[in-house]
Amino acid sequence: MFRTEGWYTVCDAAFDQQDAEVVCRELDCGAPVQVLGEDAFGKGDAQMWTQEIQCRGDESQIDDCSRSSSQIHSCSHDNDVGVICSGYSDLRLVNGSDSCSGRVELRFLNEWGTVCDACWDMRAASVLCRQLNCGIAVSVVGSDWFGEGSGEIWADVFDCDGNETKLSECSVSSWSRAECSHRRDVGVVCSESEAHLRNCSSPQTLNCSSTQ
Repeated sequence: MFRTEGWYTVCDAAFDQQDAEVVCRELDCGAPVQVLGEDAFGKGDAQMWTQEIQCRGDESQIDDCSRSSSQIHSCSHDNDVGVICSGYSDLRLVNGSDSCSGRVELRFLNEWGTVCDACWDMRAASVLCRQLNCGIAVSVVGSDWFGEGSGEIWADVFDCDGNETKLSECSVSSWSRAECSHRRDVGVVCSESEAHLRNCSSPQTLNCSSTQ
């Protein structure tokens, strides 16, 4: 944190998940994935911020949070706190018949990009559908369904167990973007998609299970 006296590192005893929500939001880096100790990113060499930060979690920046007047005297750079943010700040399904089906796109900072099909599975797709209030995933499809996107191709792998309520709760690992092209842009059809519900209203229509 920057103050008039210079940069400060923050003590892990003074920092919690609500504080992390505000930090990630202020940096336009999405939602917090993990709050970690100094072992993750090493010890800082700045001054130590030892007042407790008391964010509600909905503030737009850390300076809007209240702080306790008491000092945490046991803090040292052994207690430097770190945060991993999700990176993406929004998501959507595009080029489908409605907002519950389409090509998967994530926004990192102010740039929208597509997602490589090698990085996506039904569990991640179901979490995305749930986050969009679109039920669960019924299928993960290739670019021949919803067309090829343009711009950046995101190749981070969302390792979800399928029960999360939003993608930021899934762990993330990196994958080589060199293997991806827009021919491999992934699409998702959710159970609340109008097209899916319309097709499944016919008794002759197959493959309407939400677990396919």
